[in-house]
Amino acid sequence: MTWVKFCGITNVEDAELCAGHGAWALGMIFVPSSPRRCKQGEAARIVGALQRKVELVGVFQNATLDHVVHTAESLRLTMVQLHGDEGPSYADEVHRRTGAKVIKAVRIASRADVARLQPFRTDFHLLDGAGGATFEWSLVREHRSDVPIITAGGLTPENVGDAIRATEPYAVDVASGIEASPGRKDPAKVTAFAAAAAAAGAQVA
Repeated sequence: MTWVKFCGITNVEDAELCAGHGAWALGMIFVPSSPRRCKQGEAARIVGALQRKVELVGVFQNATLDHVVHTAESLRLTMVQLHGDEGPSYADEVHRRTGAKVIKAVRIASRADVARLQPFRTDFHLLDGAGGATFEWSLVREHRSDVPIITAGGLTPENVGDAIRATEPYAVDVASGIEASPGRKDPAKVTAFAAAAAAAGAQVA
């Protein structure tokens, strides 16, 4: 089985839609420049509606440690995703101070990028493409860590099956590939993505 993390959630309606399609995790982006930034008040509503039903993930990029800790604790997030230049000690401190599981994300363009994940003893490694595109999935073979991987970057209902068969990840992550517009999910695409991921996950189990 391959789990699905639906990311770029900005409202409780989309959160409940994705949870209803078997979401393992819901990602809320707290990066000010992102068109998918989730406002704090809406994030609180999402957590209130879905806590203990799915993993609730806060996505941060080069934020101060105090900001990450305060946000994670005030919203009762169960996971923190680090999507910037944060180092291993920073990631360890996030876990120590919040108790949340930690996902370290790296944009993959070469073997060297995969190797950058090696020092991170986080709960998950997320392999992303650059600029919302897919990466060369064969590079997953260079992942020498026993930390479970999440495959991300340019995934859609049409290609997620191929991504799962090529990378055999713990989970896949999707944001723009199931949107009607930035920050708003398309119900038909959510349904199709979940079905394609489930079918491919059954094949590689």
